[in-house]
This record gives sequence, C-alpha cells and structure tokens, in this order.
Amino acid sequence: MNKIFILLLFVFVVNCKDTNSVRKPNKQTTNEGTMITIQDRLDDYAQVKLSTDISKLSENEKKVLPLLIKAADIMNELYWEQAYGHKDSILSKIKEDVTKQFVLINYGPWDRMDNNFPFVEEIGKKPEGANFYPADMTKEEFEKAQITDKTGAYNMIRRDDKGKLYAIPYHQFFKDKLVKAASYLMEAAKITDNIAFKNYLEQRANALLTDQFDTSDRTWLDMKDNHLDIVIGPIENYEDALFNYKTAYEGYVLVKDLEWSERLAKYAAFLPQLQKALPVDYPYKAEVPGTDSDLNAYDVVYYAGDCNAGGKTIAINLPNDEKIQLEKGTRRLQLKNAMKDKFDKITLPIAAVLIDPAQRKYVTFDAFFANTMFHEVAHGLGIKNTINNRGMVKDALKEYHSAIEEGKADILGIYMVQQLYKRGELKGDIRDYLTTFMVGIFRSVRFGASSAHGQANMIRFNFFKEKEAFYRNTDGAYTINYDKMSEAIEQLSNLILVLQGNGDYDGSKKLVEVSGVIHPELQSDLNKLKEANIPVDLIFEQGKSVLKL
Repeated sequence: MNKIFILLLFVFVVNCKDTNSVRKPNKQTTNEGTMITIQDRLDDYAQVKLSTDISKLSENEKKVLPLLIKAADIMNELYWEQAYGHKDSILSKIKEDVTKQFVLINYGPWDRMDNNFPFVEEIGKKPEGANFYPADMTKEEFEKAQITDKTGAYNMIRRDDKGKLYAIPYHQFFKDKLVKAASYLMEAAKITDNIAFKNYLEQRANALLTDQFDTSDRTWLDMKDNHLDIVIGPIENYEDALFNYKTAYEGYVLVKDLEWSERLAKYAAFLPQLQKALPVDYPYKAEVPGTDSDLNAYDVVYYAGDCNAGGKTIAINLPNDEKIQLEKGTRRLQLKNAMKDKFDKITLPIAAVLIDPAQRKYVTFDAFFANTMFHEVAHGLGIKNTINNRGMVKDALKEYHSAIEEGKADILGIYMVQQLYKRGELKGDIRDYLTTFMVGIFRSVRFGASSAHGQANMIRFNFFKEKEAFYRNTDGAYTINYDKMSEAIEQLSNLILVLQGNGDYDGSKKLVEVSGVIHPELQSDLNKLKEANIPVDLIFEQGKSVLKL
C-alpha cells in the first residue's frame, strides 16, 4: 500500500559520545520530496479539552468521578506494555521533547497514522503481534505450539528458559497494577448511591483480577439509570495484527447526556426488523439479535490505553462477546462531545476541500451523529456464526476479521439509515446522510493501512468508485450520484455478509489486500488536506484539572 508519508531516515547526532541515546530523524521525506519533521506530524493532531457540565452531577458523583479516572489511567500503563514494552525504556533514551510527545501519542515509536512507520532512528518495523508475543515468534511456530488457551483473549505469550512458548494470563502478568485499578473501582463502589452501578463496579473489579468478564458484562448491559459510567479492561483486538486473538487494555470515563439519550432510546427496538431486512439470503441473517440493547449519548471525560492511541474512538458498541450479543444484545454509547470536536475540526473542513460546492450543504452534525451511531448498532446485525460449520466468524477470518467487521458495520450502518429514513423514523434529507457518509470515508482513510477502520473505508471507497457512486471533478472535488450510491450500499452489504457467513478467509484476504489500498489519485487528494492544515485526529487535554474536580 502507498504510504501517506514514505519516511527516509537521516542521522540526527544528539551527542557523539552518548552511545545509549536513541536518535530521532531530524528530517523526513514525503513521497513528493518535501521535508517534514516530527513537529509536522504532531500538527496532524488538534488538541481539545474533554469536559462536561459537572454542575449536573450530585456531590456523591463528584467524589466517584476522580476514582474512575484513576482506575482508567492505569490502563495506560498496561497498554504500553502490550503495544511496545516498558515506556521508560524508550523515553529515557530520547532527548528531544517533541519526539517524546509523539511517542506518547502513539504509545510507542511507530506512527499509527502512517501505517506504523518507525519515526525513531534505530527502531525497526513494529511486530505484527505487538508485544503480546515474542518478537522472534513466527505464525507457523505459534500454530504448531502446544500451549494451553493459546488463542485466548486474555494472556501474553512468552518463552521459557528453553525457548518453549507458553501463556501467562493477564491477571498474573499485570497483577500489581490490576490490583491497584480494582481497588479504585471498589472504593468508587462504596461511595456511589446507584445500586446497579455499585454492582457493576464491584464485579468489574473482580473481573480485572480474574480475567472472567462475563458477569460484569451482563451487569453492565442491565444498567439503565446510571449517570456515570466506566468502560475498562482488555476489550478490542486491533493491536494484535498477527491473529486478532489478544485484547488490549483501555478505559473510558463517561457522563451520560440524559436529554440526547432519551432521544435515541427508541432506535434499539428496530433491530429485529432491520435484521430481517438485510439485503442477503436468509441463512446469512437467520440469527436473531439480542433485544436488550440500548443507545445512549455521553460526554467522555477521560480516554486511556488502546482507545487513546492514534485515531480516537467516538462511539462504542459492547460487549464484544458474540454469545452475550446474541443472548442480551449490546450497549451503544455515542461520545457526543468528542464527536462534535471531530465534526467541527475535521469533517467540515474536509468537505470544504473535497466535496462539490453544490453538495457541501448536506454535510451536517446530525447526519454525522446518526451515521456514527448506526455504525455501532450495525455491529450487532448480520451473523456471528458461519453457516458451514467453520465456527465463529472472527475465528474463521482470523487477522482479516477486524477490517471486514468494521467494513460491515460501516456499510450496514448507512443501509440502516436508509431503511429508517424510508420508514419516517429519521428526519432531514437523505442526501445529508449520504454526503456526510462520503466525507466520513475521506476522514477515516487518513488513519492509514495499519488501522482496520482505514482499510474498511478504502474497501468502500474503491467499491463505490467501481460502481460509479461518485465521480471526481476536474478540480479534484467529488460529486455523489445518490441513486448509484444507494445501489452500491446494498451490493457491498451483501458481499461482506456472505464473506462472513461463509467464513471465507481467502475471499476476505483478497478483498482487504486488493481493495483496502490508497491509489495515487486519492493520495493526491488526501495530500490537499494536509496542505490545508486539516488535522487527521484529536489529542486530549483531560482529567481532574480540566473538570475542576
């Protein structure tokens, strides 16, 4: 895949006598031959404050919130170990503050927005398995190894003194830090006066210490009237690009927006109807999604770990356990304040550069919010088990599962928007949703090939291009053909659902490797966004001081 930036490393001599210092490249060269620096890459991020109106919180909740932030903050330390290793082992060898800052943003010396390219000299390519596995381990070695629970989501793979692979459960490998995080959750549980939230905090604390998350996941789904919330633990498997087996630690601290949540509550009831309406043969939609799902809007006041690395998540659909999803459903959390920041600082400016002037008026925050929300809802639709006895879809597709699943959520999300609009359940103009969706592709492909979201968006862009869902004007702006886009949405939905239902590893591999790429023409257009100083993503000023707690 073409990189947004093809970086050529030059020697930057910090101190010729300091042989222990890791040196950064002073200059890096883009594929156009222009020179950039680490500061240029830092400028790809816009800094925003994560805040909320704490006057709406009770005095009790104001005491609980700092404890939740402390617990979430420990996820930063755990994720560093999973993604790279000991944070101090690299920071202590770098003298330049700007490089240290960029290392902290990326949780390591690899640029997550540039396909994990190493931006620190003397650092090689990022291992596909990050630090979940020994760096010298091959896929073949792992697949042949006799390891207890080797494909489990909650263990680190290491070598013994004889070089033999073995697994260490997370709750043992990270014991001391997990005990500390659990203690903060238990302290918060003693203070809160919301019984359901108290039960969840106690159960989640226990889950961190045992790697048994089912009970706390079910309790989390049952919470309905909690004003505060925390998502914490090893959750997503994107960091494990080798197999997608191992989950990475993260934490979100959340304050519910009661008014917006009430507006969204009705949509969860449509899930069974929308599942039946999917544009695919019956066997691929025979599963019945859980009906205990709900939709809520939150202000996020703290990100930590996996969700804070590189491109920032603006909506959550959990739990990921397919059995629980089929049994009870999921909760979809829309992170409204972070979403609004991305819309104002990134989405609107992109539209001003790349969308035909006559169609720019259709790019709206309400459509952006809805498209993002239904992306998360769509994770619960489709199929979790293959129809030909190949097991769970995620197991059959292995390392391609994340990109295919994100592609499914994207395309089924906009398909659902169309269906609900036809039923009169969504207001506005359908062109709002489709145009904003197109801008969303440009926004997300900038995350690069190392991101499952970036790959999924490129698959969709190339599919839409093939189906003439848009055309590129001579000035480089894009004009959408709304009728053909609607047809392409249905066709791509069918393609992805069939790949998943068949557990088609080879077909998924081909789709990702052939279509999940950025071609030169699009790259030249994405470069315009860089030239216009439009940020790629956000970094946050966050925590107790921002909230004035």
